[in-house]
Amino acid sequence: MVDVTEEIFADLMEGFEQIRKHDAGDPDHGLRIHLPKTVDVAAIRKRTGNSQPVFAGSIGVPVDTVRQWEQGRRQPKGAALVLLAMLEKNPRLVEEVLGSGALPKAGDRTAPIG
Repeated sequence: MVDVTEEIFADLMEGFEQIRKHDAGDPDHGLRIHLPKTVDVAAIRKRTGNSQPVFAGSIGVPVDTVRQWEQGRRQPKGAALVLLAMLEKNPRLVEEVLGSGALPKAGDRTAPIG
């Protein structure tokens, strides 16, 4: 019979080894990021409770980009897709990481951060 504690310890050690390899620049470190092909930007934004201008400013993109995504004319790619996938899991992510002061004022149209 295998001790559950031993299994957990082995999984943790494997994870630490993957992190070590990643930090050392090993291209085969074992960590994999699984991104969705598409995200429902309107639903994600609504879960944050923000208007389009405020949401756009909070993720550092022009409000017109958010509108294009929500209307299906364009799809987020790259870092934007990663951030949106993270916001889908945790709608308060930007506020938790950057603080509520990072959000633009309601009247700002593009309000990029940074």
